[in-house]
Amino acid sequence: MKRFRFVIGVVAAMLVTASSATAAGVDLAWQSCARLGGSSNQSFACDSNTGSHAMIGTFVLSNDVAQVKGVEVVLDLISQQATLPDWWGFRFIGACRQNSLSIAAYDGDGTDCVDWAAGAASMNIASYVISGQDVPPGGLGPNTARIKVVNAVTPSAAVDLVGSTEYGVFNLSVDNLKTVGSPSCTGCTNPVCVVFNSCLAVTVGTLNDTFLGSGTSPGSNTITWQGAGADCQAVPVRAATWGRVKALYR
Repeated sequence: MKRFRFVIGVVAAMLVTASSATAAGVDLAWQSCARLGGSSNQSFACDSNTGSHAMIGTFVLSNDVAQVKGVEVVLDLISQQATLPDWWGFRFIGACRQNSLSIAAYDGDGTDCVDWAAGAASMNIASYVISGQDVPPGGLGPNTARIKVVNAVTPSAAVDLVGSTEYGVFNLSVDNLKTVGSPSCTGCTNPVCVVFNSCLAVTVGTLNDTFLGSGTSPGSNTITWQGAGADCQAVPVRAATWGRVKALYR
């Protein structure tokens, strides 16, 4: 009887350990990573041209992945309006707030959400496209924008990443320039949903490339601006075949 109880106890302990492990996927939060208290919604009175709002993206691998040299990220913005408000127009000629979106690495508290490349990666917003012109057929509409982010190290500086560890991958900062006064851009008060659509960890020789296309838990890869409004599920996030992955990153 004692042996039977011992076996039951060991099995129970294994189940607890398994359930407490961090699930693979991506997470998105405002101001800090979700694990460190980042929020799922950002409210702003739209009454100032100073200050900024940080979108923090992190990812978790299901297993160890060796020789990671870069991370490619896709995010989608969805407005409840018929078209994306001018306030969310960034980084293209004629955009109302062309320089108001910037990127940096994110490094948590030294234990959680640490920068996957330890500060060694170059960070770039590869593209910011409105009107669904750069998405797979049947994709997004004029009330959306797609952001592609790339950060990478040289192959000689590739790193080995550990499974079940939450890594910081980007800090996308939206500033408040041109919110009030003249000139200003309309639409700051309109609700917007942001979806961390996918993350591709690229390895040396592409032998161990790893694609993540869902949150670590339901909804953990979505955040809102000014509360509910846009339908975050308008951009379904799901595991993809390699054919879909290639289409996603075109």
